Amino acid sequence: MGEFKVHRVRFFDYMPTAIRAMAFNPRTERLAVARADGALEIFNFADNYFQEKVIPGQDGRAAEALCWLGQRLFSAGLNGEITEYDLENLRPRYTVEAYGGPIWSISGNSQGTLLAVGCEDGTVKMFEILEERIQFQRNLDRQKGRIVSLCWHPSGTLIAAGMMDMIKIFDAESGRATHRLLVERGVGASKGREVVVWSIAFLSDHTIFSGDSAGKVQVWDGLTGTLVRTHLVTKWDVMALSTSQDESSAVAGTSEGTVVQFQFLPSIVGQQDKEWVRTRTFKNHSHDVRGLAHTDIAVVSGGMDTQLVVRPLLDKVEKNTQESAMRKIAFPHRSLVCCAKKAGLLLFQFPDHLELWRLGESNGHGSPGDSLSVKRKPEKLIQLKRKGEDHISCSALSPCGGWLAYSTVTSFRLYRLQNNNISVTKVSKLPKDLRAAQQLCFSSDSTKLFASCSRSSVVVVALNQSECKYLQTLRPKSGSSQPIHLLCVSEDGKWLATANTDCEIHVFNLDKLKLHCTVPVYSSCPTAIAIHPTHSNLVVVHADQQIFEYSLVHKEYTEWSRKLQKQGLHSLWMERDTPVTHVTFSSKNAAHIILHDTFMFCIIDQSLPLPEAKTLLYNQMTLRSLPESERIMHSHAFKICKNFQHLLCLRLLDDNSLVVVERPLLDIMSQLPAPVRQKKFAT
Repeated sequence: MGEFKVHRVRFFDYMPTAIRAMAFNPRTERLAVARADGALEIFNFADNYFQEKVIPGQDGRAAEALCWLGQRLFSAGLNGEITEYDLENLRPRYTVEAYGGPIWSISGNSQGTLLAVGCEDGTVKMFEILEERIQFQRNLDRQKGRIVSLCWHPSGTLIAAGMMDMIKIFDAESGRATHRLLVERGVGASKGREVVVWSIAFLSDHTIFSGDSAGKVQVWDGLTGTLVRTHLVTKWDVMALSTSQDESSAVAGTSEGTVVQFQFLPSIVGQQDKEWVRTRTFKNHSHDVRGLAHTDIAVVSGGMDTQLVVRPLLDKVEKNTQESAMRKIAFPHRSLVCCAKKAGLLLFQFPDHLELWRLGESNGHGSPGDSLSVKRKPEKLIQLKRKGEDHISCSALSPCGGWLAYSTVTSFRLYRLQNNNISVTKVSKLPKDLRAAQQLCFSSDSTKLFASCSRSSVVVVALNQSECKYLQTLRPKSGSSQPIHLLCVSEDGKWLATANTDCEIHVFNLDKLKLHCTVPVYSSCPTAIAIHPTHSNLVVVHADQQIFEYSLVHKEYTEWSRKLQKQGLHSLWMERDTPVTHVTFSSKNAAHIILHDTFMFCIIDQSLPLPEAKTLLYNQMTLRSLPESERIMHSHAFKICKNFQHLLCLRLLDDNSLVVVERPLLDIMSQLPAPVRQKKFAT
């Protein structure tokens, strides 16, 4: 497998923010997740739950609610604004002021023609969906208290609104309230304490579900306005509700971190009469559950503990399969760390600033497993605060450590670094084509900067001393409007590879500054790409864990890649639930491909046979126990190391030492606020 001196880095204080809301689009199988810092994440559930897009946040723009209308995504927040997002350029498209104070909820009708928002001033405001924008249509009858939750009836004729102590049903045509449903304050509740109806769901048979601050999930008859059933599920708040597409199941999220499922089942076996019965309770969170989505096969939840949990429903999936495994998505599916491998520097990206660190040095050498004494401690050289309100979307550090660049959705900045006397100089004159970028990358000799822009194009800039000069804009022939999420330059500076969320991979010749070839499109999105320094082969790893190797010289898949696809990857490799986020190559052995995900790093030795289906994949400990003569018989290409957990970055420096950036999940959990107090046995 090879021996490395490892820089084990744990001083990157990455801290994800709480999940505030989520919305699932069943047609495209995309889940939108809103974070407390205003960032939005789009997960593709059809592609192994891959986080394909991230829209950076903005100071003061936290979404309180999300809503899909067709393929358009809207959010509303306590700043009183409605925002539509540009999912191709990864930025807000426009913002509309609702003029009703803070907005608590947003809901679109199933026809995709109207958007309703619930405001602090007691109004439900209706907006018409136009081709390019939304337009205010009218207000429904104004109420005395704030509108906390909203849900349309599938027919588009009625709207249910959750308020303080009550639920109102409105006629969408006339704007008048047709029913008023009074919500009980619960047993032992003080008379002065109002009950907040946090969440509401309106089914096609006019059944209404409500979740409130008294810990109740209530089932109502929307036609008569009467209470059918009350389920007391918690002593705290029921924060979120979601129902399945076929309306046979509903789930409720609580402040205790539990998710409770209800199903529409016969009350007595063999009878036709059905009622809503509490069937399961899931405890997958330590804190409040703020967002819920009920897909065909799973319950998706998220909240204050920052993790996105996908809990398959075992009556909907086949047991003991990959589909039936629970997933916890705790870390981003992209790298927030840049490494200057020639200078031994690390750049950490935070939403509001960048940190530049110099790696430490150790004394001498040791045997495998030894911890070496530190001669020079890691040193924080620079903390660079971003300008403006927009959060940082991408950043890059040149391999020599002399250049630093970052971008927001509205601006781009480039700096010249002097590491000897630790100085930062801003490059003031930038090409006009370089306004904002979605991804950034420097060439290995630090003479060029590549910035991906709109419509899968890449701006190429030449760097010289303290200035930069525009060279060319590279565009693919496909005309894809989807954003580039991966950029990679070959070591010799000849090739540039790009990957976008249309699953397209384009390779450009940098000597000629034009398109060289397009890799055959595979159905799963690429999660990591790299170009071999000597063979000029492009290695691609996809969200479904498949690996391909493509020859840029011959414009075809290599023999090793064909052999791998013919034999198939090991089942344990395919069952991993975190994507590979980086690929690199060993400078000592040209046959070694090094890659990592959140829980392991792997060296693929292309000179060894591929593991058979019945072979032990994780065989490192077994090989150690065998004599030297027998090891060759049992060894295979995949050498996997799980010594490091929650890997955010793994890079190989020029001196062949490894930099491993870890962020233990326990460190993140320890910084969360205290959860609600729960009674535990014998306390």
